[in-house]
Amino acid sequence: MFESLTERLSDAFRTMTGRGRLTETNVREGLEMVRQALLEADASVEVARQFVDSTLEKFLGTETSRALNPTEQIVRLVNEELIALMGPVDPSIPNERDLTVIMLCGLQGSGKTTTCGKLAKRLLESGRKPYLVAADLQRPAAIDQLEVLGGQLGVPVFVDRETKDPVDVCKRAINDAKAQQASVVILDTAGRLHVDDELMEQLKQIERKVDPDQVYFVVDGMTGQDAVNSAKAFNDALELNGVILTKMDGDARGGAALSVKAITGVPIKFIGVGETLDALDEFHPDRMASRMLGMGDIKTLLDVANAKFDEEELRRQQEQLEKGVFTLDDFRKQMSQASRLGSMSKIMSLIPGMGRISNLLGELDVDPDKEMRKIGGIIDSMTLEERRRPDIINGQRRRRIAAGAGVDVSRVNELLKMHQQMAGMVKNFSSVSAGDRMRMLQQMTAQTASNPFGVMGGPPKKGSTGKRLTAKEREANRKRLEKERRKKRKK
Repeated sequence: MFESLTERLSDAFRTMTGRGRLTETNVREGLEMVRQALLEADASVEVARQFVDSTLEKFLGTETSRALNPTEQIVRLVNEELIALMGPVDPSIPNERDLTVIMLCGLQGSGKTTTCGKLAKRLLESGRKPYLVAADLQRPAAIDQLEVLGGQLGVPVFVDRETKDPVDVCKRAINDAKAQQASVVILDTAGRLHVDDELMEQLKQIERKVDPDQVYFVVDGMTGQDAVNSAKAFNDALELNGVILTKMDGDARGGAALSVKAITGVPIKFIGVGETLDALDEFHPDRMASRMLGMGDIKTLLDVANAKFDEEELRRQQEQLEKGVFTLDDFRKQMSQASRLGSMSKIMSLIPGMGRISNLLGELDVDPDKEMRKIGGIIDSMTLEERRRPDIINGQRRRRIAAGAGVDVSRVNELLKMHQQMAGMVKNFSSVSAGDRMRMLQQMTAQTASNPFGVMGGPPKKGSTGKRLTAKEREANRKRLEKERRKKRKK
């Protein structure tokens, strides 16, 4: 997310690195590069200009801190301005009435219907009872799609394929939702390929007759400034309560996230970060600014971990660790927990300093998740006794395990080294409080998730296939190693 913008901002900051002190002249030069980066991200020209002017004004009016080097000072100011530009935001969904009505609108192809399902899933997880309404009568496929999503979630969907009046559908659906004691109604309204009078009039009719509590505009975040222009048009007609940016899991230019609040006054409530129903994140300006500046997003990573980790499994692992035992089977269980956090690329993007590594892996055509599976392959190649007592794995056993897993011996060594480091943490486990033990266990699991290449000996070099060796190739490697050992003995 925002890889291109992050790279350009990093270039701007690097131009100021190494200077003993920042002057107005070299700060102006650096901020000009920041302005260009924002424009290339498709931010509004006016937003980019005001952003740079405000940052420069604050720099000139701020006393230089001896605790920060010049680059850190300007990064801090840019970070503060990014947060101010995109916030404040309240990502919560109102819960003040027995039945809350949310109306989703947007252009066709923005991911509006899928977002209805994602919102419903969030509401289910928070203990509320959602109710979906297929009010997009222009596109029959939208009705079918919403029914499928409702079936996957176990959420009721109001459908009327005979009526052509979306206002009537919405009103009857709300009455039915009350009868079923639902707590939140989500209206999936029609979209068009472009903003037109017919679409706007239809949406105005629904808003007037149904009186929704919240109106959210769903828009493709990849469209940059076009997304902002569409949001402005919809807000002029409907008075939006929030914007949901979809398709933000790719290298979105960032212009919409940067400009939509400043131009329309409407906050971004959520961002779609994937196709699955759980891929909808709350929008936090401070976390988003941190990602744009390449500083990761640890808070979001912890939120995901708390939601995804199996607490019962964590408790079982805690009981095992309290005995001072940490086998490679325990390590495998942590890998299973870590896999719940999502793709390795997403995890790495949230960790400070790992974004560039993730980009490099993309250039090398490396799949971090495959690398994690190789770790499982190494453990599978061990005997039960070796997994229980890794200290018995000598050189001969390491070579056998490597041949069985189709990897270099160095990768087996790296895995055992990481296990040894984590086992060292276990020795201190009994001396900390119960609350700290659970946090310590979560940290160990997060370390497993975030450091696949620490285990696998680094990403493969360019030109390396990274393919699993065949039985014939493994046998050839075994004979080669045996030949090398005989040579060493003779010496």
